[in-house]
Amino acid sequence: MSTTVSTPKADETCAYCESRIFDHDPICVRDCDDDCGSPAYFCNYACLSAYIDENDLTTGNACEWTPGESDCC
Repeated sequence: MSTTVSTPKADETCAYCESRIFDHDPICVRDCDDDCGSPAYFCNYACLSAYIDENDLTTGNACEWTPGESDCC
């Protein structure tokens, strides 16, 4: 799986709040389960977290841990 790394445009906006990402602490996210499509940029972890929560992106994607059992995941 190969991706191309490039710096986003100076006026790139956050996928969640639409603020300019470089006015903050930007994060780049790709969905590499689906051919590493176009990146989504977020201005900070708070916007990324809110985006994940609002779109239910963790539902069904986590291990189930049962205390006392030795084989998790």
